[in-house]
Amino acid sequence: MAVEGSKKPQASASQPPRKINLQKFAESRAAELESLHSTVSARLNNDFRSRRNKRRRTTAFDNEASKKRNRKRQRLIKVDKSNVSGLETEQKKNESPLPRRLRRRLELKNNPQSGFVTSGDGTKRLRTHVWHAKRFTMAKRWGFYLPLGLHGRGGGSRAVLRWFKQGVLLHDASYNIAVQLEGPEDYLVATLEMVLVPFTSVKSEGVSDSVLSGATYGTAMLHHVGAPLSQPIAPVTYMWRPHQGSKKDDNNNCLDVVGTKEQCRTNYGSCFRQLWVWIHASAFNEGYDALKCACQKLMIERGITINCFSHEGQLARLELIGSKAFQLLQKTVHPVSCIVENSWRLQKCSFQRDRDDFQNKNSFTLEDEECSPSCAILSFTVKDPRLLPTKETKDFHEPDSIIDMQEVGASDHISLTGNLDKNKKVASPSCPKPEGIETLSGGRNLWDSSSRIDPPEEENELCMEKHQQRMGFFCLDEPKPGPPKTSNKVQCSCSCPILLLKNNNKKGSPMGWSIVVPISWARVFWNFLVSKGAHVIGLREKHWIACEIGLPYFPSDFPDCNSYLTLNEIEAAASRKNAEQHPPAVRPFRIPIPSPWNVVHTAFDKLSRRVKEAQVSSGENIVRKYSMSNSSCERSDVTSLRYRDSFGGIVARTSSLLTEFLNGIQGEHLLLFPQLQNRKSSLVKVMKDKNMMEKGQNGITQISYNHKLCFVRVHLHAYKEGVFEDGAVICAPCLTDISMWTCSTGSIEGRLEMPNSAVGSYFKEQPSGKWELNVPDDPASREYHRWPVGFVTTGFVRGSKKPTAEAFCEAVLLASLREEQWKEMTVNRRRKEIYVLVRNLRSSAYRVALATIILEEEEEDVRFL
Repeated sequence: MAVEGSKKPQASASQPPRKINLQKFAESRAAELESLHSTVSARLNNDFRSRRNKRRRTTAFDNEASKKRNRKRQRLIKVDKSNVSGLETEQKKNESPLPRRLRRRLELKNNPQSGFVTSGDGTKRLRTHVWHAKRFTMAKRWGFYLPLGLHGRGGGSRAVLRWFKQGVLLHDASYNIAVQLEGPEDYLVATLEMVLVPFTSVKSEGVSDSVLSGATYGTAMLHHVGAPLSQPIAPVTYMWRPHQGSKKDDNNNCLDVVGTKEQCRTNYGSCFRQLWVWIHASAFNEGYDALKCACQKLMIERGITINCFSHEGQLARLELIGSKAFQLLQKTVHPVSCIVENSWRLQKCSFQRDRDDFQNKNSFTLEDEECSPSCAILSFTVKDPRLLPTKETKDFHEPDSIIDMQEVGASDHISLTGNLDKNKKVASPSCPKPEGIETLSGGRNLWDSSSRIDPPEEENELCMEKHQQRMGFFCLDEPKPGPPKTSNKVQCSCSCPILLLKNNNKKGSPMGWSIVVPISWARVFWNFLVSKGAHVIGLREKHWIACEIGLPYFPSDFPDCNSYLTLNEIEAAASRKNAEQHPPAVRPFRIPIPSPWNVVHTAFDKLSRRVKEAQVSSGENIVRKYSMSNSSCERSDVTSLRYRDSFGGIVARTSSLLTEFLNGIQGEHLLLFPQLQNRKSSLVKVMKDKNMMEKGQNGITQISYNHKLCFVRVHLHAYKEGVFEDGAVICAPCLTDISMWTCSTGSIEGRLEMPNSAVGSYFKEQPSGKWELNVPDDPASREYHRWPVGFVTTGFVRGSKKPTAEAFCEAVLLASLREEQWKEMTVNRRRKEIYVLVRNLRSSAYRVALATIILEEEEEDVRFL
């Protein structure tokens, strides 16, 4: 019996011809054309002239424009020097080179498989540099040309916050670089324990297993190798590659076995694992050196091999932020299903269900965002979004038949019949047809540095193919044959592997997603996301979003890192340059940039006299414990030493670290509560306890230890009024200052305010460039002088409904203020927040604010944006 599709279809009598004779067509339709002409002339009152407001000037009268375009076109034509004579070659050499604009356009148009396009001075450009350069203010940051923000004077925060709450924001975070570690699992865990605080091994068992299995990712602070309180480098994100293996069953069905950490415990030391550590570009060199140093130290001690190398220029990271991020992700991510050899035949694909219940708990899809846990990792091989039908991208719902061969955990015996027709529609003529099941993940994995991932098809070729398909559909002309494929042409692909990382805010609710793709595919996904309504933001706008959701922004909100000092030096240079443009008569006075954290040491001794004296011993062993260790891998360059002197403290980002610090200085009686289990309800009970003040009768007075002060991150809310700016100083209030603001009269008379002449002299710059606190001598000036306890790192975002400022204050001084305020207040008037005074550096008015300690609400403070 003959196959039905083997015979060629015969041309029917009703099939339209390939070509149309225009003259014969007009003669046969003369009556219809005359009727149409009479109708149009009646509507236009027989006036076919174009309206004056619709006319546009043209260059048809000038031949110079066409000649200029012709000359540029001739310059771009490449001349084969082997076919020209020696005289023509000499003339070609004498011609002027292409203009820089054309050479730069050709250079930036290239899409190599790896690496960044660099400028003449070595500054790297993102793959989306051309898109950003037309719309954003570009600046050199950390070896990259990065979008600083939208054009203008730095406004537009209200619109950005509205897009965040009602739409979706897009940011190219490809300046974050991944460092890959390879080796036995137990040695990789030991390496991370040397440099990460906190690490998964010290967390709860469920969180630790989820991160180690590769189902979720973790966040921690990267430190230099040494003591637990060694020099911090940057907050990092780390993620493990899941265990994977493949085999076939009796029916040759594809089985993808995804293992867990429990399957490797029998042979724990020999279990080979891979790990990624994402580091910000501002701290990449320092962090990369610290990881290599930790690996080298462990290899020397235990005689094993651990590979540590960078993925710089190989991966791109796009961040989707906002309430509609998941809906846009569903339109973009279309996983590739099992593609069979014949369209009429179905090949089964099944997954082996893991015997452990833990694996079933970590089976995630794009069906519902709430089903996936916090910090989830999803792995897909997706189709080129440019090839998706328009109807599919407008209203895309993930069907049940779509599966992922790399995803952690999946259901077994999934049918793929619903996707066979869709795979036909999205196929491109120039892309090779995948055969069998091996095209899904075999040899195409982001984790394998040796695997070759084909770049996407060029945009001009893709447009030509679509044009030819439309021409063939309308039967207007024979499709022109494509250019002959040569061996030098790069092989293109219609799909690529990606990773999806779920981002959550401090409350655990979804905040957005991060898309990790091969760097050659960055432009493809970028243009598609922008075309679907994503609003692009730069570094400034991302800083606003971080402050709005209450997360610290790196490096602005990490004063104990070297990157903070580097960024502030750039801002200080820009501030000096801006001030020099003003005449000396109206030039503003200088303010300290960065904030002089060393002045808190002076205030500590002064404020301790305001509470009852008590003897608190602090031995020299505590000083040695909280001092920097002199390990062989510790950085000892001039920059690090200078920075340690400028900050002079540590930042407690975990409850255990703050508790250890308080125990080390015998400060268990201080009114700081990082160890509470149920933090909100327990803190309220402690606050209402009438006998609580008996615990701290000795207070914190005369705790004049010489080692580093401990700072904690706090959220500042204005009590009644006030706008806090970056760099504002936080001062310790007197009880009279608080009573003036909390009184029921609401009068602004009598509130604390210093004279305008004293605003510029609060801090005094030394000849060495170091800023110190200028303590007044006369009694009249001491009435308005208040001692600093911390500084604001991120000010209010204008347009926010609940403006919040990020700040760092000394922990012991905050406990002193809380004890002093609770003693003078009744139990019903006590608050878990602490009253402080905030003054902008160029303002003379003190504003009362409420400071909330983050570690009293959360166990860890390592999440960042």
